[in-house]
Amino acid sequence: MCFSAGASFTAGAVISAVGVATIAKVHKPSQKLFAIIPLLFGIQQLAEGCVWLTLQNPGHEIIQKISMYLFLITSDVLWPVIIPGSILLMEENTKRRNIIRILLGAGAVLSIYYAICLISFSVTPQIINCHINYGGAFIPALMIPAFLTYIIVTVTPMLVSGIKGMYWLGILMFIGSVVTVIFYIKNVTSVWCFFAAIISVGIYRVIRQDPRPG
Repeated sequence: MCFSAGASFTAGAVISAVGVATIAKVHKPSQKLFAIIPLLFGIQQLAEGCVWLTLQNPGHEIIQKISMYLFLITSDVLWPVIIPGSILLMEENTKRRNIIRILLGAGAVLSIYYAICLISFSVTPQIINCHINYGGAFIPALMIPAFLTYIIVTVTPMLVSGIKGMYWLGILMFIGSVVTVIFYIKNVTSVWCFFAAIISVGIYRVIRQDPRPG
């Protein structure tokens, strides 16, 4: 959540609760990775809440660095592989699985790129126009191509999947990404994760709609 510390902590708490409820609805092993996504979103938002607090109250550099990297590693390194990977585990159709497997490979490459950037460049979070901007974390010329790849590898698996409710979840994520790019392009990492966090409720519904044991 990018608008304030209070908003981040509130969102983190609510989304974490949704995450616990989602995990409780799991009925087969293949759903487990997908079901933990809302809980990870919640932790991610709590981490950014800590970043907000440290930016508003200087003198807590160690807490800021830990919180910032927890947020960035989750948002940039984990999601490009966890989202397609979790859907691949659930998908049963062979043709759809092959497409999702390709997207997972692209996501893995993107995750490696983001990990290298986080290791190689100094990250300086700043509050700009009521949002957190993580300046200096990535190669400027590759930011837009990398983000477009990010959208492809995280949204397309949902659109490809034949799992009940997954298609509409993908549509919702795509709309969120479009709104992010149009209105919040300078703070895309923080704002996109806010929209993605909203999707947690959709993930709960997908898991709840498939009660068949496996």
